Amino acid sequence: MDGDQANGQTQGTGRRALLGAAALGAGGAVLGLPGTARAAVSRTAGHGGRGLKSLPVPTIIGHRGASGYRPEHTFGSYDLALDLGADVVEAGDLVPTRDGHLVCRHEPEIGGTTDVASRPEFAGRRTTKVLDGVATTGWFTEDFTLAELKTLRAVERIPANRPHNTLYDGRWEIPTFEEVLKWQDEQTRKRGRQVWIYPETKHPTYFRKLGLGLEERVAKLLRKYGKDGRNSPVILQSFEPTSIQRLNRLVDNPLVVLLSSANSRPYDFVEADDPRTVADLITPKGLREIAGYAQGIGPTLDLVVPRKADGTLGEPTTLVSDAHRVGLVLHPYTMRNENPFLPAEYRKGSAADAYGDVFGAYKAYFATGIDGVFTDNADTGLLARADFLKG
Repeated sequence: MDGDQANGQTQGTGRRALLGAAALGAGGAVLGLPGTARAAVSRTAGHGGRGLKSLPVPTIIGHRGASGYRPEHTFGSYDLALDLGADVVEAGDLVPTRDGHLVCRHEPEIGGTTDVASRPEFAGRRTTKVLDGVATTGWFTEDFTLAELKTLRAVERIPANRPHNTLYDGRWEIPTFEEVLKWQDEQTRKRGRQVWIYPETKHPTYFRKLGLGLEERVAKLLRKYGKDGRNSPVILQSFEPTSIQRLNRLVDNPLVVLLSSANSRPYDFVEADDPRTVADLITPKGLREIAGYAQGIGPTLDLVVPRKADGTLGEPTTLVSDAHRVGLVLHPYTMRNENPFLPAEYRKGSAADAYGDVFGAYKAYFATGIDGVFTDNADTGLLARADFLKG
């Protein structure tokens, strides 16, 4: 481990102890309890305390807002997630503009999430870049100023699965992270409850090489709005562990390492010639290391319950118990209502835009003891949680 990593681990020890205890108080304690006791613990987890301990368990996280019903990463999507009752809103995935502002887009390539392709004035910006080792063609936020991006409008990313969402194409602009932080305060006042957000640093190694480092920009804005403390209602996440380590040195917010498929490698590992894969990170040793600088993990659901060759769910792994053992919370991703995204046994028919038995799928995942879940349909998630807590 290099010196920066060691410093990050030392600096985060006190905060880790507090948040780890909070996480276990809210979520770890439900493991192994019978249904009635588990429900009693979970129902009271959202009352009292501060920080992560104040969140209900399982926590329902609005993935990119209410992206099952509105184009993702828009204030229309974020507002609706709160209207539907989401405990936390993933606002947003953070990428930079050419002039250094942070904006909320799922990817730096915006051809699929905005109307840029129909704007003749930006036709010349279409290009091919190598993004985390993959040749990608389209329009990229780092080639636009914020003023230029503000002229664009958001569109539905997966219209084949969500044709009804295309009704709202063109209605909302791209939000900045600073606008999101102001929106969070406004909505907290308006709704009379603390609004939580869960932003992600996207492709941080790629952007740092372009001179557009994300973490310092995130930290500067969090400090500006007084949201850089251990009990701040802003959870930070990234697929690159070194991005989380960097944030650990800059702010005291709760931090979460995102984990993709077991055979994948975080791109910062690729760049550093670190041979480890996600499979190495989810071993007891890997999880202990993560617990040295983060408070949680965000694994793909398949790391919690793998799918068999026929697409149905197999037996749960030991990831939940292994992570809880070292004080980490688990917020897997992503629950969606539509057939193609569900395990095979929960699909109804074959229509790409039809809903399957998502309640059955929620029940299977909640039974593993996860502390929360990202979902495109917060209202469905809340109903599924209510079912689960009834035993």
